Amino acid sequence: MMTVSPRSKIVQALLLLLALALNVAHAQRATIVGAATVIDGDTLDVAGVRVRLWGIDAPESRQLCSVAGTEYPCGGRATAHLRALVAERPVACEPRSTDRYGRTVALCRVDGRDLGAAMVRDGWAVAFVRYAMDYVAQEQEARSARRGLWEGTFLAPEIWRRKG
Repeated sequence: MMTVSPRSKIVQALLLLLALALNVAHAQRATIVGAATVIDGDTLDVAGVRVRLWGIDAPESRQLCSVAGTEYPCGGRATAHLRALVAERPVACEPRSTDRYGRTVALCRVDGRDLGAAMVRDGWAVAFVRYAMDYVAQEQEARSARRGLWEGTFLAPEIWRRKG
């Protein structure tokens, strides 16, 4: 009969934990593909996974913005715009990280079109430069053309959340 030392048991347990951690890390990097439900202007549920769009920040659902002194629900419009971009087609997301709420942060596409780039270019989100510089050119394009949020005035979503 072979005796396993306590040290061997610890090493085996550590190796098992390492293998599990590597599997989780690999799973987080695997592309997520499937039907999507739009939660808000920068968040989707894709195949049961909550996904925050990489590199953008859209107005919050309850956020109001203003055009010519008249308030409008810009958060609702951003959500509607993302819903129109998805249009009930499958979404493919490439995970980049995980946020503090446990959501997968990912670059997502529909029919090859980058949803984050489209949201920023169309003016319904801003480039979230604290985390990525990917969409700065698209933001400048939207700002120059006065599209979406840029037609009027708004608080950056990050500032609006802090004031919340």
